[in-house]
Amino acid sequence: MNVAHEVNLLVEEIQRLGSKNADGKTTVKFGVLFNDDRCANIFEALVGTLKAAKKKKVIDFQGELLLQGVHDNVDIVLLQE
Repeated sequence: MNVAHEVNLLVEEIQRLGSKNADGKTTVKFGVLFNDDRCANIFEALVGTLKAAKKKKVIDFQGELLLQGVHDNVDIVLLQE
């Protein structure tokens, strides 16, 4: 899969699993995304896809890298719907 396609799939999954925050942007916790069965089947390297999407300014989250368990409560914010 190419990166652009995976980023588009990531946007769809964030929209499916997330909810609107006070600013009207869709957010989802990393743990919710990471532990979702559908996401596990779609993304071979979810963390890599998140990093690529952040670099393209499609999403934002605190820190450089998200790890399961440690960062489960980190919000991933969708910048482009």
